[in-house]
Amino acid sequence: MDFYSPTKGKMTLDETFSEIISYIREQPQEEYKLIIGTDSHSHFDAEVIFVTAVIIHRVGKGGRYFYYREKHYFVQSLRQRIFYETSLSLDVAGRFTTLLSSEVHDHLNVEIHLDVGEAGDTKELIREVVGMVIGSGFDARIKPDSYGATKVADRYTK
Repeated sequence: MDFYSPTKGKMTLDETFSEIISYIREQPQEEYKLIIGTDSHSHFDAEVIFVTAVIIHRVGKGGRYFYYREKHYFVQSLRQRIFYETSLSLDVAGRFTTLLSSEVHDHLNVEIHLDVGEAGDTKELIREVVGMVIGSGFDARIKPDSYGATKVADRYTK
């Protein structure tokens, strides 16, 4: 699983994790959130791009982000896409929390940002995907508070 950093380029999962830990160690007294969100975009040739963003947010003072990108060539319904986006976020969150548990940062608040909201076609899916996230032990955020998916990940789906 390769991640990309806007400043450092292609990075492995372990390198990405090291960057996150280094960022926290710069100012350990601050409050941090690890935010993970996935968005997707279908293209004209039935290709669907999924992007999962990983953001380390120094609350009130900025942050850094990384993203993972994958392509699929199968047609999906909106429901299938939203569930797959959620499962990608949960997979990445699980990988990072496993790494965090080996560090002293296992208390770090992890949020999953979902690309669903009260307005639009995804409103019927909110309960189900939020339930998936909470049932997996993470905090869930939906639109308009899910900027990890709707702003950061969305930027790299085109």
